[in-house]
Amino acid sequence: MSARAWLRATVPALVPSSQAGPPEITGLPGRRMLVQRSDDEIVAQPLDDAFVARAGAGVRFPAPWPRRHGTWEVAPDASLAVFAGVHAVRAVEPSGATRWEVRHGCWYGACREMHESYDEYADRQDHRYPESGSVGFSADGRLVWAHVRGPLSEGELNPDTADEWLVIDAEDGRVLARADAEAAAAGSFHLPHPTDPDQMGLSIGEGQDGAPLRWGRWDGKELTVDCLDGDLCLLGLSPSGDRLMTVSHDQDSLAVRDSRGTVVEALDWNAEAAIPRHPGAPTDPDTDEDNLYVCWDWAGGFLDETTLVASTAESDEEWGQGRHWLVDTTGTHGFTPIDYPSPVSCEPTALGSGVWSTLSETHDVLHVWGLHGLEG
Repeated sequence: MSARAWLRATVPALVPSSQAGPPEITGLPGRRMLVQRSDDEIVAQPLDDAFVARAGAGVRFPAPWPRRHGTWEVAPDASLAVFAGVHAVRAVEPSGATRWEVRHGCWYGACREMHESYDEYADRQDHRYPESGSVGFSADGRLVWAHVRGPLSEGELNPDTADEWLVIDAEDGRVLARADAEAAAAGSFHLPHPTDPDQMGLSIGEGQDGAPLRWGRWDGKELTVDCLDGDLCLLGLSPSGDRLMTVSHDQDSLAVRDSRGTVVEALDWNAEAAIPRHPGAPTDPDTDEDNLYVCWDWAGGFLDETTLVASTAESDEEWGQGRHWLVDTTGTHGFTPIDYPSPVSCEPTALGSGVWSTLSETHDVLHVWGLHGLEG
């Protein structure tokens, strides 16, 4: 038995794929946006509940540096964009004006400079492919959480300060709190708690060395950081924010956890045990078993409080169409393959309210899917 997906919406990219990164749908239900980043700007287009562009609501944010030199995030109300660059976190208004900037240590590992501007290293070959941090807005847009490379100023005693996690006032750029991220990142991303603006998840990638996962709580005075056990990639939060979906760094284990990192009872699945081999995989008993492994993708999320969408496309691609899975965490139906009316070419991105998206092979269209009985 399979779950049949139906196409809820087709959302075209805002900028041709030859000029920009892939389009993304961001934000919580009721405040969703289509966003896309080129070298020169971020384009953001608020969407209605049917994933149709809201007339006259589009906004553009001029970019302070090219796309390869960092990550970015747009505020929930599309009033501000924050760019996490190699040397600074910068908040930019639609006019192009800098609202604030927080400088930090250089993300190029061998560099010990505190750069004043992007121009200082724009043409340096050794800064062409640096590591990177990330930023995330709280659910209400009041706070910016930033993962940066220390130090924050020339005067700090230890020039080799490791990664830090900051809580910043989105209005004026004041650093309200900072903590040691206890990591050496190659990259990272933030996932905000959907209902509590004072909680945030930070998923860090250290390349082959691991995937530290941090959970932060800001009480207005102090930042408390929980270091969740294990090398885990955070894929999504449930609508209540009480549950986390994670995949292990080696991609063999998918789990649902609480915000302290504890696996919710019986909600931990090994890919080889839970998912059958791809139907196109060879059945010859002499085939090397190492070539037939099944692994979880670092993709998916919650469709509602108890239902996940996950995928095994990476390990499926050698044998045919990549597979997506509906996961019922109540134990009623278990894992159900998702049947699409036409082939999809990438992993799924959960959007909440029973829907998820996939990106077209040409990266110029997002398809929004739903399942009867789950659509919001």
